[in-house]
Amino acid sequence: MIEPEAAAAQVELLENVVATAQRLIKAEKDKSKITPSFIAEKVKRAADMFADETHLLVDHQQAVSILIQRFSHWMGKATTLKDEEGHLNWLNASRKRDWSYWRRYRDFQEDKLSDVVVEGLDEDTDNILELLEDPMRLGAWDRRGLVVGHVQSGKTSNYSGLICKAADAGYKIIIVLAGMHNNLRSQTQMRLEEGFLGYETTNDRGAGKAIGVAHFGEDLKTNSATTRANNGDFSKVAARHFHGISPEERPWLFVVKKQKTVLTALLKWLQSRVADATDIDDRRKLITKLPLLMIDDEADNASVDTGEQLFDEDGNPDEEHQPKTINSLIRQILHTFTRKAYVGYTATPFANIFIHHKGATAKEGPDLFPRSFIINLAAPSNYVGPARLFGRMTKEGRVGALPLSRDIIDNYDPQTESGWMPPKHNKNHTPTYNGQETIPPSLRDAVYSFVLACATRELRGQGSQHSSMLIHTTRFVAVQNLVREQVEDTVRRMRQKITRRIDATELLTRMQQLWEDDFMPTRDKVAELSPPQERPPEMPSWEEVLAALPLVMGDIEVRSINGTAKDALDYAAPGTALKVIAVGGDKLARGLTLEGLCVSYFIRTTRMYDTLMQMGRWFGYRLGYLDLCRLYTSPDLVSWFGHIADASEELRKEFDFMAEARLTPEQYGLKVKSHEVLTITSPLKMRNSQTLSLTYSGSRPQTILFHRDAKIQSSNLAATDTLLAAMGAPAVVGPEYARDGSADKWKRSSLWKDVEAAKILSFLGSYATHPNATSAKGPVLADFITKMIEIGQLKQWSVALLAEGDGVGEPHAFSGGISVEKFPMRTPDAPKNPDQPIDPAKFAIGVLTDPSDEGIDLDDEAWRKALAITRAAWRPDPARGHVPSLPSIPSGKGIRMARAQLGGPADRGLLLLYPLSPYAGKDKLPERLIVPDWDKPIMAFAIAFPSSDSAIRVEYEVNLLYWMQEYGPSE
Repeated sequence: MIEPEAAAAQVELLENVVATAQRLIKAEKDKSKITPSFIAEKVKRAADMFADETHLLVDHQQAVSILIQRFSHWMGKATTLKDEEGHLNWLNASRKRDWSYWRRYRDFQEDKLSDVVVEGLDEDTDNILELLEDPMRLGAWDRRGLVVGHVQSGKTSNYSGLICKAADAGYKIIIVLAGMHNNLRSQTQMRLEEGFLGYETTNDRGAGKAIGVAHFGEDLKTNSATTRANNGDFSKVAARHFHGISPEERPWLFVVKKQKTVLTALLKWLQSRVADATDIDDRRKLITKLPLLMIDDEADNASVDTGEQLFDEDGNPDEEHQPKTINSLIRQILHTFTRKAYVGYTATPFANIFIHHKGATAKEGPDLFPRSFIINLAAPSNYVGPARLFGRMTKEGRVGALPLSRDIIDNYDPQTESGWMPPKHNKNHTPTYNGQETIPPSLRDAVYSFVLACATRELRGQGSQHSSMLIHTTRFVAVQNLVREQVEDTVRRMRQKITRRIDATELLTRMQQLWEDDFMPTRDKVAELSPPQERPPEMPSWEEVLAALPLVMGDIEVRSINGTAKDALDYAAPGTALKVIAVGGDKLARGLTLEGLCVSYFIRTTRMYDTLMQMGRWFGYRLGYLDLCRLYTSPDLVSWFGHIADASEELRKEFDFMAEARLTPEQYGLKVKSHEVLTITSPLKMRNSQTLSLTYSGSRPQTILFHRDAKIQSSNLAATDTLLAAMGAPAVVGPEYARDGSADKWKRSSLWKDVEAAKILSFLGSYATHPNATSAKGPVLADFITKMIEIGQLKQWSVALLAEGDGVGEPHAFSGGISVEKFPMRTPDAPKNPDQPIDPAKFAIGVLTDPSDEGIDLDDEAWRKALAITRAAWRPDPARGHVPSLPSIPSGKGIRMARAQLGGPADRGLLLLYPLSPYAGKDKLPERLIVPDWDKPIMAFAIAFPSSDSAIRVEYEVNLLYWMQEYGPSE
């Protein structure tokens, strides 16, 4: 085993060679010359420079691989919604000329990241800082914004850069609200010591060893009121060490938990020791001479007031409302400063956007709604997020997913709801499998996979980097500890068998089977789905892996990470490359970064949007080992994860279009509040509202949830027949358009134009949508259309019957002589667990419509207008599955906006009718009927509503009971 000092020296040498070679490569002005051979030449030159200083040998191949990836990265563009009322533009080149904090941080980052990523960071932080106020501006000002990143995509790096620039600009007090737990606060403190302070904080709050940015510039003598220690948070005791802060001093940094005692101590200290004035109306202590920047990390967690503030008929807030404690203290701190900027950071912004934009109280001042700006950050091209991990939903099903998830179906018996870890259990639960207090086979395989991943990383030259495994099965600490004991026992037995080669045959046979049947083919599949520069290295042989196992097993530790455990992940220890299996709950759920995460075992039962997304510690950057990563989870969680990822992407697209239209955060808030999937799944943060108020303007509701009942299917088919009979002969059979050389054709489809709205309303009144459907509810749709007709819109419609597909079923003759013999196919969801019965009452599909179908009634001129709108709003973002090239076809949203901007179809909706195949596959087998005793088409529909500036909204009661039963309580 390599000694820690030698391992640290080896890592340092590689980092130095890579950084030096990167500078040599950057000096080449002709970027076309930067080829793999050119990079290899510079690596050799850099390695030669260090050859005389050390006896160690650098891994040239690894250095070249790192640099090839860095120089092939690309960054997407951030998108911004802003409200500049009262804001003065101030950030210019001359103001940035002598910025020492940022220069240190930029050089520090360039040593580790590609130029493209650092340039993107520079641009993004400039955009955010410019939307704050000039700290030199006198008088009172208040800016509040939200930065939305992707989970585990580098938000800490972004706000570290923002803090550096804010300090250079003149912000004097910088408060970072860093989660709810000590180890997350400590981790954030250490990251800011490395990126901003330049020194390790000591227990007496002095400056210790120089680190991070200190090696890239002078010591800037920055003050920190908090330390990296577990108990290094701000407190009454700590406050005694600090007196007032004068405007001439270097900035002060406070990294604090969102916890009542901490925030109360900070508020009292600010009011008693720092305040320099008193409010003439309510005698509040005020700080007028020191501008504040508050960064709220994980801003949707704890910061949001979940109490319901009332508003009168004129929209004025109840000033006597008592917010929840954390929200109140954060707002009181802000309210103490006359010059302040608040920036929330999160990957799940929806709770923040539910905050009422006029919410305010006398004691706390305004609520935390991001009224000044919302910025959607893009990620670098090497980021692995939901779109890449879970793929995207199309009418053919989910496509493009990385083959990294593995189903867990042995954690409990669904018949008895008992077993190792059933979805519903209490804090006294004892995990047992087959009557024994031992882990189930799926978790045993997950541990084996982690060991194989560690061994492979060693053989790929990554042994000096951290590797970790996450086990997230329960929120109860006592149950977590039992899981840890069982995993420890498993690892101990493995270590004994592998190192002594005694009684190891069964174990090694299973590990070899995993290697040959899982790891080898998965590597090849990941290579197929990756760009050339990011393809994983070739696999070592099983004999090489086998030889590496004893050393690897000697390094693996099992640790608890939970609300009471002292056992934290110390990634800061020099020369320590951890191989750790972390068992935990809430601390693993938010913010805490698990370095080198390879394997996740995840069976938490929640499917609440923001809770689940934040638990996605498996997203992030996996340079050189993506193919070794595994996500062991339940099949329904994979399905639900894809569902909410699709819903989130839908709202990000909406954001892009609204930004292009120069709308404000308040207007975006109204759109988010009308999105059922993302609002219903977080009822507490919606103020427990059971009535959903929404607008269908610019949306495309579609039926994806259906009754598994032949009578209802017969009724829906009859409703379609009645509509077609009422419309008469179609205007066009087999619509076809040139589309600038790439024709759109619907050979077997029919199109009606200028259909009166009354016929659409009659159809919606006869068609039985499923009561648990989210957006496609017939009565609610009819209510919305009726209200739009009253203001002169949606009076005329286009209707299309889409019969493109190869699905089988009994040929059906619709009214008017329209016959369909082959049908569009949509595969219904089916349980992956063979023990789980098919729901006899309902079934669901993923996506009904193809975006191009929305253009079936648009001529080429209108289609080109829709394409122009789509391109204007489009922003490349690899985390969302975008390639860095302009779209060649319009999006559905672009088409709906074009409808509103074109004179003809401005008030025209589009009803799309789909006669779906009644069989689950192309083969006509009776046992594959989707609906028992029904072999005629299953009628589905979608409606494309043109975007409208009207404020028409409809309200309906949300079936919260259904969602709570289906998806569990919000956590």
